[in-house]
Amino acid sequence: MRITSEFVTSAAAAAGFPKERLPELAMVGRSNVGKSSLINALLRRPLARTSAAPGKTRLANFFRVQAPGIPPFFLVDLPGYGYARGGQAARETFDRLAADYFAAGRGATLLLVDSRHPGLDPDVGAWMWLVDHGVTCRVVATKVDKLTQAERRRHLAELERRYSGPVTAVSAQTGEGLEALWTQIARLLQQPPTAPTAP
Repeated sequence: MRITSEFVTSAAAAAGFPKERLPELAMVGRSNVGKSSLINALLRRPLARTSAAPGKTRLANFFRVQAPGIPPFFLVDLPGYGYARGGQAARETFDRLAADYFAAGRGATLLLVDSRHPGLDPDVGAWMWLVDHGVTCRVVATKVDKLTQAERRRHLAELERRYSGPVTAVSAQTGEGLEALWTQIARLLQQPPTAPTAP
């Protein structure tokens, strides 16, 4: 699969979002869920900044992406939740930015959760917030390479129970699940499903 991508802009508020209206897919998740690593694995180039320190991303980062069979779209890297460098003020800034983005109804969302820790309160809370706001959302379980086969079966079953539907399991390190995730992305962008029900 030949993928072309480029960084477009970073935005701290709605006024900075791109004026070009393309389909959009946002990625959200806790600050240490591996979001930037997954974006880089999907795009096959190191566009998103990765850091050993969680909570470093404070802006919404927009990448223009073209992949076979999918119209051009913006992949949006939103700041992580659950931890923020800078304390309460930084967390409030993140909350406002996310609220601005989703209030604009700009597109569908992939909620990234750590496959090693199914059902964490911040993840379930984020899911319910997205559902309550009518956001089309699907769940992606990251870091599955860190699980044993027994843990994988047990944790994925728990995730599917909690989030009321299929969960796409991926590993940015090994590439496992990336083709399935691209298939999910194409479906979300071309034929957006209805918003899911809350767990």
